[in-house]
Amino acid sequence: MSETDDPPGLDLGRLRDRLDRELPGLVAGELRARLVEGGRSNLTYRVTDGSSTWVVRRPPLGHVLATAHDMAREHRVITALAPTAVPVPGTVLLCEDPEVVGAPFYVMEFVRGTPYRSESQLREIGRDRTRAAVLTLVDTLVDLHAVDPAAVGLAGFGRPDGFLDRQLRRWGKQLDASRSRELPGIDELHATLGRELPHSPAPAIVHGDYRLDNVLIEDGELTAVLDWEMSTLGDPLTDLGLLVMYGEQRAVDGLPGPTTGGAPGHPTPAELIERYARRSGRDVTAVAWYTAFAYFKLTVILEGIHYRWTLGRTLGAGFERIGEVVPVFIERGLLTLRGES
Repeated sequence: MSETDDPPGLDLGRLRDRLDRELPGLVAGELRARLVEGGRSNLTYRVTDGSSTWVVRRPPLGHVLATAHDMAREHRVITALAPTAVPVPGTVLLCEDPEVVGAPFYVMEFVRGTPYRSESQLREIGRDRTRAAVLTLVDTLVDLHAVDPAAVGLAGFGRPDGFLDRQLRRWGKQLDASRSRELPGIDELHATLGRELPHSPAPAIVHGDYRLDNVLIEDGELTAVLDWEMSTLGDPLTDLGLLVMYGEQRAVDGLPGPTTGGAPGHPTPAELIERYARRSGRDVTAVAWYTAFAYFKLTVILEGIHYRWTLGRTLGAGFERIGEVVPVFIERGLLTLRGES
């Protein structure tokens, strides 16, 4: 998508006015923007004045689940992590007034790098660089989980006690809010996860959607971790489970989201688990539960996107097939819990 002075969901005139008011002199010329491809939840725009470039994030148009697209939380955690070993973009402005562009939004610095979403992308960089990129992804997750929340001002960022039980209930409610059809097996998956709830390790800052296409890689370096909309304080193994789940996906699946697991050099899910366990010192024996939970969460997210697509409230391409693949993730979640994956 090319740059325009009228991107959907972002009034550049109003954005310019707010930036001029809050940060005089920041913007040097007329703003143009484009909607960044690949986003399936919050809308991400690349905005430029011809000399400088920024990124703007706002919630999706239409159907929005409560707390699922909280700009202030995302801005807060990125700002807090700036002095840590976790690479994040610098934050520029948070605007919680929905009257400016139609929803709360924030502006951050543009960071160079590639979000690798497909096996074909990784094939282009080769086996060794693919392996290094994915292992760096694991190492950065360990760095994130090692951050002391209180030391960076995030002591009250979440409620770790009872985290997994609340997460299951929350995702169940979000599923109910987007239900528009029968989904065989989804209630069985939810109920089984509840019956087999593991004991959580010590809490940490949790990203909530940690995967290869939510980070940027440039010249072999992980330059930024993005998409913090679901971050909180809680069970760090939920991040590991999600990473493992995505590591199982192959390009031949035809699924939305990253399908990089079959790329030459891509570490196996077992390697990802072993590296995380060795570097973090955490007990990962219950990783199958966390991986199944990741399948359940992704199912809920995709069903919500499918629901918005049926209402005509999605922007960009690639949404029409999402509804077809939701049952695939339900089945894989059940198989993982049964130890049959």
